[in-house]
Amino acid sequence: MSAEATNPASPGPVAPTVPRRKARPRIDLRRLGRAALLGPGARDRLPDAIGHVVEAHRAHYPDAGLEPLRRAYVLAESSHRGQMRKSGEPYITHPLAVTLILAELGAETTTLTASLLHDTVEDTDVTLDQVREQFGEEVRYLVDGVTKLEKVEYGAAAESETFRKMLVATGNDVRVMSIKLADRLHNMRTLGVMRPEKQARIAKVTRDVLIPLAERLGVQALKTEMEDLVFAILHPEEHAHTRGMIADNASRPDDPLAEVADEARAVLREAGIQAEVLIRPRHFVSVHRVARKRGQLRGADFGRLLVLVNEDADCYGVLGELHTCMTPVVSEFKDFIAVPKFNLYQSLHTAVARADGQVVEVLIRTHQMHKVAEAGVIALGNPYAPPSEEQAAGDERVDPTRPGWLSRLLDWQQAAPDPDTFWSTLREDLAQDREITVFRPDGGTLGLPEGATCVDAAYAQYGEDAHACIGARVNGRLATLSTVLGDGDTVQLLMGQDPASEPSRKWLDHAHTPAARIAIQRWLAAHPEGGDAAAREAGEGRWSGVETPGGADGTTGQHSEAAADRDSRPGTGPTVDVSALRPAAASVVVDRPGATVRLAGCCTPVPPDEVTGFVVRGGVVTVHRVECAGVARMKSAGRAEVGVRWGDTTECRVTLVAESFGRPHLLADLTEAIALEGAEIVSATVAPPSQQRVRHTYTLQLPDAAHLPALMRAMRNVPGVYDVGRAQHQGPDS
Repeated sequence: MSAEATNPASPGPVAPTVPRRKARPRIDLRRLGRAALLGPGARDRLPDAIGHVVEAHRAHYPDAGLEPLRRAYVLAESSHRGQMRKSGEPYITHPLAVTLILAELGAETTTLTASLLHDTVEDTDVTLDQVREQFGEEVRYLVDGVTKLEKVEYGAAAESETFRKMLVATGNDVRVMSIKLADRLHNMRTLGVMRPEKQARIAKVTRDVLIPLAERLGVQALKTEMEDLVFAILHPEEHAHTRGMIADNASRPDDPLAEVADEARAVLREAGIQAEVLIRPRHFVSVHRVARKRGQLRGADFGRLLVLVNEDADCYGVLGELHTCMTPVVSEFKDFIAVPKFNLYQSLHTAVARADGQVVEVLIRTHQMHKVAEAGVIALGNPYAPPSEEQAAGDERVDPTRPGWLSRLLDWQQAAPDPDTFWSTLREDLAQDREITVFRPDGGTLGLPEGATCVDAAYAQYGEDAHACIGARVNGRLATLSTVLGDGDTVQLLMGQDPASEPSRKWLDHAHTPAARIAIQRWLAAHPEGGDAAAREAGEGRWSGVETPGGADGTTGQHSEAAADRDSRPGTGPTVDVSALRPAAASVVVDRPGATVRLAGCCTPVPPDEVTGFVVRGGVVTVHRVECAGVARMKSAGRAEVGVRWGDTTECRVTLVAESFGRPHLLADLTEAIALEGAEIVSATVAPPSQQRVRHTYTLQLPDAAHLPALMRAMRNVPGVYDVGRAQHQGPDS
């Protein structure tokens, strides 16, 4: 597609085209002369008017059957005969142009047939039943889908419903949206005949909704030309300035892009890698964005290098050679082959620096990746053919019929309470044109917009069940629900077991996706007295009514309401201390006869921990785990180290710390898990909840130290508990 967008707002003479450097031609979407409308031709030959379409189609599908296209053209031409466009052209030129756009992008025969017929049911006497009889149910369905999108006039009151229908139609068959996008592109090319205010209104709708949809379907060839056409209409002065910058750069004698391209070709030729190195000029909007970001532009800023190879592995070979033989800008490297974008895009991005300081961006991809990068879902042929084994595995990325972003839009559009909410939310969602991929612990993925938080991830994975989310781990570390996720993060969502769980009002401050915001707003609207932010943020909403141990055997009793209030005050917590009833800890043999032995409270050693001892006040020997931080302090203080080892007794005492999210009955569940493992509770302390987190400290008597790992696993398996570890006190030993 040409990078120079004409200004449709000016129906007068178009400015001369800026000379282009020699490069591999991009998909040309403007090549369509006035078709010779000869009417129905002989059945054994194709009408001359669709020669351009047939040529483009055969370039992608050499063996494609052309009879459906011939019959579709004959029906469309006879039906539209006598109708004229506002530009003065015969109306048949419009479906021909739309079909040529799709043919050059690689659409299959069924889509092209429907494209030729897409206005017949709306604007002529042709019926859907006729379309079904002559072309089959699949073509009828596509024509019907496009027709439904045309039934609502554009306007402030109609836009939301129009695009709700468009969204649903896209969800049912992405080819409907492909035809609609090509239809809009051709209409944008011919907007010059309309009043300026109508041009601006159509351009704004195109900018806000159709261009982002083209981006999300991966159809960059349509997206970039529509961007330039909208730019010319809505910002004519900036468009003219950008055109001038491109013309000035083209007239310069030096060409840094060409020089780097020649150097790259030499490097790859010497390495024996078969590759095509091309210069890819930036389109108008891209140049404008780069100029606003960088200020004064230099020659290398007006384009990028595109390296095309045959195999995926060659992409990484090219990357290695360029980084070895040229000066790489490592911060610019991105691997969209290993982790494709949400719109099927795959490529390696890097940059190399010239001696004069200019940085040249380089895109490396296979020929097939390039085809998909330009045409997106259109380039994949019939997306409803039987899936391959890879597609059947369930990865949302390889399913062009229902990309992950589209599934999310379809889900929340049904929940939008009114058209205004739908329209504003749709525009917000589509404006988030960058997406990240986060991984679930089971290996699955979630596609989220850039800036999404754990709240968004929860609603993306669980829907309205995410009301029960009580926390998250990001890359193995505990994280608040407000944590912003990055591309490639692994997020584990921790779900509560209480069916009465409710979202917090403050979650709306951290919810960026429509699915999350609408679900939270719906719950709050249905429960005006619920979602108490203070209770949730203090962590007390799910902690009230906590149960505490009632005796040494681990049985539990219900805390009174007054006790619960008392225990939630700072510095207090439910505590049980029955250490006087417990037997001594595991026996230790000390290389100092008659010495009193004490197990250090800072690291609570148990068999078979590797231990050491130190003499402290009163000649007492304290026993520490060798990795304890207190060991270093003892040595630096000059304490005498004493050899110690475990005796024959397997019984031991240990202090464990359990970190959890607050919920009713949590303490009862924990003490039950401890009792089932045969451990006796010597003492238990529960700190006041803080930011919805609760810290439990248990001193336990185990009949056998070998049971400690199983006990810790059992405690971690209690819902709401996210970590269990040995106590590590930092106070100095005495």
